[in-house]
Amino acid sequence: MTNARTPALSLGPVYYLWDGPKWRDFYFRIADEAPVEHVTLGETVCSKRQHFTERHIAEVVERLEAAGKTVTLSTLAMVTLERESRHVRDLIRDSAHLIEANDLSALGLISGRAHSIGPLVNVYNAATARVLAARGAQNICLPPELPMSSIEQIVQSLPDLSFEIFAFGRMPLAISARCAHARSKGLTKDNCQFICGEEPDGLPLRTLDRQSFLVLNGVQTMSNSCVVLLGELPALSAAGIARVRLSPQDCDMVAVAGIYRAVLDGSMDADEAISKLSDVYPGAAFSNGFYHQQEGAAWIAKGRNASLGHG
Repeated sequence: MTNARTPALSLGPVYYLWDGPKWRDFYFRIADEAPVEHVTLGETVCSKRQHFTERHIAEVVERLEAAGKTVTLSTLAMVTLERESRHVRDLIRDSAHLIEANDLSALGLISGRAHSIGPLVNVYNAATARVLAARGAQNICLPPELPMSSIEQIVQSLPDLSFEIFAFGRMPLAISARCAHARSKGLTKDNCQFICGEEPDGLPLRTLDRQSFLVLNGVQTMSNSCVVLLGELPALSAAGIARVRLSPQDCDMVAVAGIYRAVLDGSMDADEAISKLSDVYPGAAFSNGFYHQQEGAAWIAKGRNASLGHG
């Protein structure tokens, strides 16, 4: 258990297409082994992926709650079809769980009812946060592109609201009605053959001079680099952040959660944690540039203002 001044650890939804058994077993292990208090799950990126996980949702929720985790269900990040609109309406109407809105279309349906706001909703200032809180938002996961100065201003303007920070994972940058992932394989969105499942951690893109650039995940565009906020956790805690969010990647997320928990609890320093994280997620470029008001892909070493690398 965390004390009142230590942020809780949360796990965001899986953004990638994992087959049903892998998705189910991932959450079973999170329930049994990961030191996280809050778990948000459900399809956020592409409604076509829902049939892979729908039959496992009930047992996953049951397993997580039996382990003492608080479960929140996510809405889609882009609603373009009637069946998608119907799914969001049904989810909000029928679910007994807290809902995380990741698209403005959900806000009208959920107004007046307690809910969360996900990092795909652009909450860039205190005025926006106040409007959302007045409509029933109890927790807001701030977008990963905010610098610390903005985070502090927003959090301090609403001290009674729970704020969450995106502290690990590829940054969700954009959602499109078209599927660039399918197009890259010579397919169309309507006949995609779920090709995105071939890249369970996203499809890396490179520039013409072979520099790592972005990652495609179906209709979603993500950063190539993985956000890592470890040395920044003490300042975030002091600023009043209530939750620290880990976004699932195709690596040992139980180990990732253990590293973040150790830093939050003060039993591991940031340098050791970053070294261990490099072993858990080998080959990943780490970044924290947005937090330090630099380009997002930059890596700013603790106590320095110079970029040491990027992905």
